[in-house]
Amino acid sequence: MSGALDHLVTAAAAELMAASAADSAAISQRVLGNLVSDLGVDFSFLRHNDHTIRATVLVAEWPPRNADPDPIGVVYFADADSVFTRAENLKVPEVVRPEAANADYQSNIDEGTGWGAVSLAAVPLLSGDVTTGTLAFGKVGDREWLPEELNALQAVAALFAQLQARIVAEEQLHYLAEHDDLTGLLNRRALIAYLDKRLAAGQPGSVSVVFLALDRFKVINERLGQNAGDRFIEAFAALLRAATDVPSVIARFGGDEFVVVPAASMDVEAAEEFAQSIHSRVQRKVVIDGEMLSRTVSIGVAAGIPGSESTSDLLRRVDQATRTAKSSGGNKVAIFSPEMSRTDMIRNDIELYLEGIIDNDSDALVLHYLPEFDMRTGEILGTEALIRWQHPTLGLLMPDSFIQVVESINLGAKLGRLVIRSACAQFGMWQSRGVGHGAVLRINVSPVQLVTEGIVDTVTTTLEEFGLDPSTVCLEITESVVVQDIDATRKTLFGLKDIGVQIAIDDFGTGYSVLTYLKSLPVDALKIDKGFVHHLDTNPGDLAIVRSTLALADAFGLDVVAEGVETVAAAKTLLALGCSRAQGFLLSRPLDSAAMESLLAKRVIPMDFSDASDAPQPETPGRKDVV
Repeated sequence: MSGALDHLVTAAAAELMAASAADSAAISQRVLGNLVSDLGVDFSFLRHNDHTIRATVLVAEWPPRNADPDPIGVVYFADADSVFTRAENLKVPEVVRPEAANADYQSNIDEGTGWGAVSLAAVPLLSGDVTTGTLAFGKVGDREWLPEELNALQAVAALFAQLQARIVAEEQLHYLAEHDDLTGLLNRRALIAYLDKRLAAGQPGSVSVVFLALDRFKVINERLGQNAGDRFIEAFAALLRAATDVPSVIARFGGDEFVVVPAASMDVEAAEEFAQSIHSRVQRKVVIDGEMLSRTVSIGVAAGIPGSESTSDLLRRVDQATRTAKSSGGNKVAIFSPEMSRTDMIRNDIELYLEGIIDNDSDALVLHYLPEFDMRTGEILGTEALIRWQHPTLGLLMPDSFIQVVESINLGAKLGRLVIRSACAQFGMWQSRGVGHGAVLRINVSPVQLVTEGIVDTVTTTLEEFGLDPSTVCLEITESVVVQDIDATRKTLFGLKDIGVQIAIDDFGTGYSVLTYLKSLPVDALKIDKGFVHHLDTNPGDLAIVRSTLALADAFGLDVVAEGVETVAAAKTLLALGCSRAQGFLLSRPLDSAAMESLLAKRVIPMDFSDASDAPQPETPGRKDVV
């Protein structure tokens, strides 16, 4: 090459080597302009080949035409003229001159520019054996292209090819940094960046977020393996794309969680309707390893105002809404409400401090006691230990406020052992003072306790430590726990029965089909769920269930205790049916240890159901306490 051509290549290299993905188009256009001037031609263009769609795409040109839409912005090889068609796999420079063989190309140029016939030098951009684009320079009319000129253009084309490869690598890294590698959706990082922009001060409208969490997804992983789980996630992402029928950003937030953010402003009502539409369309079955699989979805919806809320605030609120949907049984759409924030604050506070309180056997965890009476005589037959948390700012918390948190952070067994030990210690102390003899101490046992290795040894050691007769302690398990793992349950219950403690099935009648196993389990008593007791005198269905339970207990030789006796009418009906053992706020509300000791000392409390006055108010409404 001559010195002038060497300078031409060197100048192009200096510019192109400094280019990046962000400024490559502008720099490429400037380089083309300089080359057009240096070569004394009329126009130039740089095009890249997209082999996935078999098309050539305009990257830069000189002079710029600024056509919109641009008829040659994307040219598909299948529809192209002879010159563009050859550019798909061009490997060496090609000179196109005004000849009949190129008539179709010359016609297209003339039609688009009005220049008439042109002479063109086209040089391929190569990456190995793949033609990745074309660099071309043209002159109106005819022009002879010298070999040294074509050599120089090949050197420049190689520079453009290197820039193109660098841009592809940058874009790939950028794509990987912002997208989930399994689904191709945006990842958490990219979603947060997008929401940061949408929520910036001065942005118009509100920003709605729809948060989706698959229900019980781990069942697929546990049953079919991680690979099947990944394939289901891919399939669900495709369903989510198809179900999102308005322009939106879709992201995989992590694991089995996804987020959809509509591009347009939506109020909460419109966002809820949008979420309901998605909810109804994503729950389709997909085939994984020959099996038809589907999962229900819990969805939360929240909206934020630009300039007044941060991304973390909005995501926290929509997460709260989603967890509310899950905790209410799943397969629902829940809209964020301020009450959810309060509930979440309490949960976080509980999770932060409760483990230390349990580990340190703190006085903040206290037991109250719900007496059990013979309604015929007023005799105190026993008492049920109920856990409470004396929170420093929230006051006395009932178990419903913290038991789920305890179980979610795997503290259920630890708390259960604490309750058993504390209750037995108190019961032993009462007996040492001459009260409580002949009464039964009832202690609830959680599902996780029942399957915890060593529970029989723990109970045995505790009873021996406090000198308790095993027959005076009754461990209560809910009906649902019995049927979760009947083999493990049966083994544990027989082990407990061997040491002499009593066993009762709590919440009996709530529909978990324990009847199938009742004959084979070492059970001493059934406790009728309070849901069947409250309206016993007016609800024929409840009356039938209670009557059947009493008959069943009689057939198996079991005691029966009615829970939740709150009205005189319910008490009278139970007595008429032959059920005299009962607990409930009509008879007594839960008592602290000192008050319970005083009651046990009396042994008998007169019962008079002739006055149909209201029952004492409970500590809090809702279900009974469960440890």
